[in-house]
Amino acid sequence: MLYSIILGVSAPSLYFVKDITGIENIPEKGAFIIASNHSSYLDPMILPCMFIKYFKKQVHYLGKKELFESWVGNKIHNAAGTIPVDKGKKGKVALKSALKALKEEKIIGIFPEGGRSRTGRLEKGKTGVARLALWSQVPVIPIGINGSYEVWPSHKKIFRFKKEIYVNIGKPMYFDRYYNKKLTKQLLRTITTKIMKKIASLTGMKYNFK
Repeated sequence: MLYSIILGVSAPSLYFVKDITGIENIPEKGAFIIASNHSSYLDPMILPCMFIKYFKKQVHYLGKKELFESWVGNKIHNAAGTIPVDKGKKGKVALKSALKALKEEKIIGIFPEGGRSRTGRLEKGKTGVARLALWSQVPVIPIGINGSYEVWPSHKKIFRFKKEIYVNIGKPMYFDRYYNKKLTKQLLRTITTKIMKKIASLTGMKYNFK
């Protein structure tokens, strides 16, 4: 019930979306991870609503534990199926919770940059998405969001009423060639960079990190 209310409140965010491409790239069955750039308050509202509307699928996001600290935040994020992430060592605990959800054929959503970009440009991706992809052995669906920063950046208290956001869904990325390799920092960084570069290509931006 509460989740339906949350969706109802978030649904108007789709008003700002002018076009969605690559819908055919979403698998009809099975679990997968969606990985997107993140530069606006609108991003975590648009994507879950989009997946419910077009695919009838709920997205479970990883979110910082601070989101659960207030009574309201705790209720909302528990209802939304958000998985709390504690920065540092406990982040692995959240990934294991996400892994359990993937084994139950749920969809996990991750913003690899870790938080909203303050400039609208791509920030360096964190390696949690790569670790989860290798652990779960499910595909990663890269998504590029254009225009959300211009509509509602993190440094603005109010949004612009303009229908100018474009969502570009890329083809599934498979990393089976790495499943039998030793899990090293370099391997995780290599996979993360591949994912971030694909997101960059979907947004038309550059990814200037290795």
